[in-house]
Amino acid sequence: MKILVPVKRVVDYNVKVRVKSDGTGVDIANVKMSMNPFDEIAVEEAVRLKEAGVATEVVAVSAGVAGCQETLRTAMAIGADRGILVETDAELQPLAVAKLLKALVDKEQPRVVILGKQAIDDDANQTGQMLAALLDWPQATFASKVVIAGDRATVTREVDGGLETLEIPLPAVITTDLRLNEPRYATLPNIMKAKKKPLDTVKPADFGVDVAPRLKTLKVAEPAKRQAGVKVADVADLVAKLKNEAKVI
Repeated sequence: MKILVPVKRVVDYNVKVRVKSDGTGVDIANVKMSMNPFDEIAVEEAVRLKEAGVATEVVAVSAGVAGCQETLRTAMAIGADRGILVETDAELQPLAVAKLLKALVDKEQPRVVILGKQAIDDDANQTGQMLAALLDWPQATFASKVVIAGDRATVTREVDGGLETLEIPLPAVITTDLRLNEPRYATLPNIMKAKKKPLDTVKPADFGVDVAPRLKTLKVAEPAKRQAGVKVADVADLVAKLKNEAKVI
């Protein structure tokens, strides 16, 4: 069984992002980039399924600029067998990514697509659902546990009221939540081996996919800075401030 794992190159989660002075977006010049944490969990889960003998091959896929090759090499250092980069300088929005992934699924014929539930840059939480709709495949989102046996997958997912367990037929799309697993660190020998693993580069035009943005960003602005707290003398003073200044009572 082949598993396809899409991974996204994003600003590292430890970096404090800065908005450009003209408000057109986030400044990523000379900023550390890394794999989206939810996608890293997806790679780890796919590799574990391979180690358990459930899967035979794990293929990592990324779409974006040439720098995404580094993200794919990281996925291969974790355990993916090969990588595919859909190289483009265009601004990729969830629908465009889902269309590219559908084209790759049609070509690679995986039984399962495992990807992060969302990316930490746009927090869209749309790509997995759109891909499932385009493929007309069953989907299980926000997975905290995945068990695959035969032609069916049992997925435990987190919902507001607790946990929900779904059983879906394969092929299927699964999106990962934080509590699914803890990704392993890529060891130096595996990083060196990843450099020799195959990495193919294709273009959106090769699949006949139009990746032009459908949405336009009007302005990006930082959230308003919070005011410093103040000490109140007594309860009466607190109530007065809540009523007259905060206007919450």
